[in-house]
Amino acid sequence: MGISKGFHLVPKETVEEVGGNAFQIFNHSPRFWKFSPPSDEQVALFHQSMVQHRLDYENTLVHSSYLVNLASPKDEVYEKSIETMIQEMQICDRLKLPYLNVHPGSHLGEGEAFGFSRIVNALNRIFIDTPDLPTMILLEGVSPKGGNIGYYPSQIKEIIDGVHPDFQHRLGYCYDTCHGFDAGFDITQPEGVQGLIDTIREDLGWERLKMIHLNDSKFPLNARQDRHARIGEGTIGRDGFKTFFSFKEWQDIPLLLETPGDNPEHREDIEVIREILHQIDPADGWDWRRG
Repeated sequence: MGISKGFHLVPKETVEEVGGNAFQIFNHSPRFWKFSPPSDEQVALFHQSMVQHRLDYENTLVHSSYLVNLASPKDEVYEKSIETMIQEMQICDRLKLPYLNVHPGSHLGEGEAFGFSRIVNALNRIFIDTPDLPTMILLEGVSPKGGNIGYYPSQIKEIIDGVHPDFQHRLGYCYDTCHGFDAGFDITQPEGVQGLIDTIREDLGWERLKMIHLNDSKFPLNARQDRHARIGEGTIGRDGFKTFFSFKEWQDIPLLLETPGDNPEHREDIEVIREILHQIDPADGWDWRRG
């Protein structure tokens, strides 16, 4: 969801143009370090719109800037990344948006041990500087490419375990179906879905999973390419998502699209998802009657 026309229009567009009940936004331009925080009037209008369109704040997600890299070996980028996330959390707090999603980072060739250390140190600093903010940082499962860290739940666990115990409750997990497919989690097969569920439970605890980025993939399993496709048009496909949703565990986790296109295309993707869900026996998997 874009914010160029104002934060207060996001709930309206979500419901009326997209036909959804959840949304993800950037709370500033994701391609620049510079911030233009919303005014008090804009914040008030946003809250009014949330109430008017009957949206639940728990079904919202803010995505951190594309420039943020908490594993960067470049000190200037590293310091700007930390400061940017602190400012993003402050805006989240004003908007009452509970989750800030971030890709853990890329070590850019310096090695995973270096990257893990940088990420853990950055998160500790962020939490030290935001002691009174309720915002939870969600570490997104990424595609295993380009020095990325966090493509397996076990790597997310290593990050969380490295953060000071006083701050670990402020960290959660966002699973991305395209990134997971890139990393070898074959959700087109029942055993693959069960394996993913078991892995999340064992490595992180199910309570850490707060959001799912629902994306098809333009490339096959284990491709490590990170190329999202529209729902049903990629290598996961309609049948793959039907298999995925045949497990009840996903029922209460908000779903957010990051598929190609704009509001009209996202509305079509949501319709495809609903068609898939209606093919599933509610007694066995996702109960579409619950919304």
